Amino acid sequence: MYISIAQVVVSVILIALILLQERSSGLSGVFGGSESGFYQTRRGLEKVIFGATIVLIIVLVGLSLVNLLWK
Repeated sequence: MYISIAQVVVSVILIALILLQERSSGLSGVFGGSESGFYQTRRGLEKVIFGATIVLIIVLVGLSLVNLLWK
């Protein structure tokens, strides 16, 4: 029960963080569709959001595995 609630909370936060990220860093940026035309490193809040997104993905996968094995 608590694991499912934690999954929902982590998922909502993860969706919010993904939506906050810069648009040019998405799939179009990988194939050269960015407006700037050069590689730009992440700085400040953008770097924190990117790191938090990765951590929350790992947490969500871990919670999913625990939920799968618990039942």
